[in-house]
Amino acid sequence: MKLKQLESLLGSLEQFPTPKIELEQYPTGPHIASRMLYTAENSFGDVSNKVVADFGCGCGTLGLAAALLEAEHVIGLDIDTESLEIAATNADELEVDMEFVQCDIRNLQWKGQIVDTIVMNPPFGTRKKGADMDFLFVALKVASQAVYSLHKTTTREHIKRAALRDYNASSAEVICELRYDVPQLYKFHKKKEVDIAVDLWRFVPQRHAKRTTKS
Repeated sequence: MKLKQLESLLGSLEQFPTPKIELEQYPTGPHIASRMLYTAENSFGDVSNKVVADFGCGCGTLGLAAALLEAEHVIGLDIDTESLEIAATNADELEVDMEFVQCDIRNLQWKGQIVDTIVMNPPFGTRKKGADMDFLFVALKVASQAVYSLHKTTTREHIKRAALRDYNASSAEVICELRYDVPQLYKFHKKKEVDIAVDLWRFVPQRHAKRTTKS
């Protein structure tokens, strides 16, 4: 599937009708989502025929992009049941299969669950400090191959240091810097739209690096 086609399909998805600020719910736009998954597949081979999990999937954009790029199995996880219902509707509209799990990522206790790649647009931690790092910590425990995640560019040094020193990453690479369009969703938003500089990261967990080295 070509990038433009992927972006077009993602642009048709339903998003949060009444986003919840306490969960920092912001839609992942089709421009960013399509490039994130397209890069993961075409540059690194981390999507097609892989088991992909979308952490904090919201309305399912990233996970559905993985499904469209022929992931073997896609699991969307979110704490919010309303978002999962919308994501399920979006999956039906696109006629792709995606499994949904309602849970708090921070309490995820997966054992023996084989997930190759995790994709996520975690809360940036502006309402709950450290929320983004909680997601990254769990993702690097669960993924066997790679984690793709969006984080504010202003946190770049902190993210890299924590991932390599504390979170079991063998590598932490900023693939590209993107402009995240934040629409006027909440009452405290004074402007119609704000651009935030975000980094698209690719993290490799240590156990995958060891396995690759042995082979």
